[in-house]
Amino acid sequence: MEHMSEQKKTLEIAKEFLGKNVHVVFDRPLGSKHPKHGFIYEVNYGYIPGIMAADGEELDVYFLGIEDALEQTDGTVIAIIHREDDDDDKLVVVPHGIEIDDEAIMQAVAFQEQYFKSSVIRK
Repeated sequence: MEHMSEQKKTLEIAKEFLGKNVHVVFDRPLGSKHPKHGFIYEVNYGYIPGIMAADGEELDVYFLGIEDALEQTDGTVIAIIHREDDDDDKLVVVPHGIEIDDEAIMQAVAFQEQYFKSSVIRK
């Protein structure tokens, strides 16, 4: 019998949230500086409390469509940023009712995703 991985890959976890409404807490709000690499967050960046990703950290979120720094908010998961060279996929969350196309998503997250081979995944 083949041994199954005990830990779900982050992409599998992330796919469960596509189209769902979620609560997001921001540990790196818009305009904040990355603690290790020094770049500035051009969008609100945070996580879904209590939902663990494969890296042992809470599932990461890019929150698009708001130009103000946020502490926490609710929104809808419209896509996943899938990293082919790193198991640290990110949810793309927007305010309810907002739509953003794949190209605009990639432009918005390029400040960080430029260092990875990333693509947008939808339903």
